[in-house]
Amino acid sequence: MSDKSARTGVLLAIAAYSMWGFAPMYFKLLLEVPAPDILLHRIIWSMLILVVLVIALGQFVKVRKALLTPKVMKILLVSGLLLGGNWLLFIWAINNDHLLDASLGYYINPLLNVALGRIFLGERLRRMQKIAVGLALFGVGIMIVSYGQVPWIALALAGSFGIYGLLRKQVDVDSMPGLFLETLLMMPMAIAYWIWFASPASNMFENTSALNLTLMCAGIVTTAPLLCFTGAARRIMYSTLGFFQYIGPSIMFVLAVFLYQEPLHQERLMTFALVWAGLVLFSFDSYRHFQRNRKARKAAMAAGA
Repeated sequence: MSDKSARTGVLLAIAAYSMWGFAPMYFKLLLEVPAPDILLHRIIWSMLILVVLVIALGQFVKVRKALLTPKVMKILLVSGLLLGGNWLLFIWAINNDHLLDASLGYYINPLLNVALGRIFLGERLRRMQKIAVGLALFGVGIMIVSYGQVPWIALALAGSFGIYGLLRKQVDVDSMPGLFLETLLMMPMAIAYWIWFASPASNMFENTSALNLTLMCAGIVTTAPLLCFTGAARRIMYSTLGFFQYIGPSIMFVLAVFLYQEPLHQERLMTFALVWAGLVLFSFDSYRHFQRNRKARKAAMAAGA
């Protein structure tokens, strides 16, 4: 892989996670629209864009292969429902002043992924990974004791996206064809909701052109970071890509505190601090493990030569 390709991959990764981080600013433009209505527009306009992309990028063969595999389609149906639920809760959290909770959820997500890998895939946890997960659990425990309630928004966002990722690891389908099929499976529910349950804000014949254009941009907000992400994944190591995943929740944290003035109580700050500490350990351990594996591979190649 050339240095130019790697640099392009890094820029695409930064772009993807930055767009995900700034996405709340888009959803804040739609405060007058109920979260389920925003979700249906996100599904429908994403579907239109994905149809064009699948055709333009020659991905239809992969789509057809997945369509003809019942096991794959069953898993994609479940993963699609999880993804839709994650999108819905994320939109609701942003527009009901819970952006800090959303940020915390996406900080917790990488650590939860490690725990899920241990539970469901039998992956062994290294010592630092155990400490990192323990710090995150301790931080969540502080919130439970201090506020007397479970931070359900953060945990639900982290849990739904973590299980979604776990399911996607079980199916042999690339990112874009997979998202296309997940969105396709969500389409009947989105159309049914639009016909029978949507609010007047989804009546595009009566809306202002500005509101309609904003709703249609939901497709771009969904697919643009995904395109950058998949482009980055093809150009740089997946383990390297993981180091950029904290850009999104960090941007959300800054927006929540400094732009939208969400209260950051001492107990909540302590929870963030413990999760951040866990992530530092997790990242350091991942980097050290990556370096060791690379040296081992080089040594094996040299011995083979």
